[in-house]
Amino acid sequence: MSLRHGVLGLLAEGPASGYDLAQRFQEVLGAVWPAKHPQIYAELARLADTGLIEVDSEGPRGRKAYRITPAGLAEVRQWLSEGEVDHTVRLQPLLRSFFFWLMEPEDLRRHLEQEARFFSAAAEQYRTYAAAKDRGDFGDSAQTQSMRVAIEAGVRLYQALADWAQWAQTVPPAAPKEGAAAEQ
Repeated sequence: MSLRHGVLGLLAEGPASGYDLAQRFQEVLGAVWPAKHPQIYAELARLADTGLIEVDSEGPRGRKAYRITPAGLAEVRQWLSEGEVDHTVRLQPLLRSFFFWLMEPEDLRRHLEQEARFFSAAAEQYRTYAAAKDRGDFGDSAQTQSMRVAIEAGVRLYQALADWAQWAQTVPPAAPKEGAAAEQ
């Protein structure tokens, strides 16, 4: 997912200011695609320059609310249906796991326990979101149904990572080779 399409998708919900978008981005998409305020403001300027969004209203101190244009909606729909999907997964915990052999066994044990707790808590948080959606707390719109599908992916992903971290604790730790770092 690109930042561009994330912003367009959020603006498809309705007009919003840059500040509101940054808050919403963090709330809804932050776990899967983090973006900082300056990145979002820069993307809003690019989207406006290309006609994919436009200013909806202006408020005090130059606060602008933006709305998606028909061209912007067409762009995000095309991305959803025709775009090539980047299946690259960038998970620092998995990158680190390639180098667990360099850790002292006690440090590795502690690290894996922390990872298991973190991922279990994240899965539980997503389960709480799912329960709220399933109760109908947010209505039964197509948007809510899409969010429920995404939330279920979060539940399953974080639970799988929690299970992995617990399993990894059962694997006998490999002691670092003497001088392994120095030999490189």
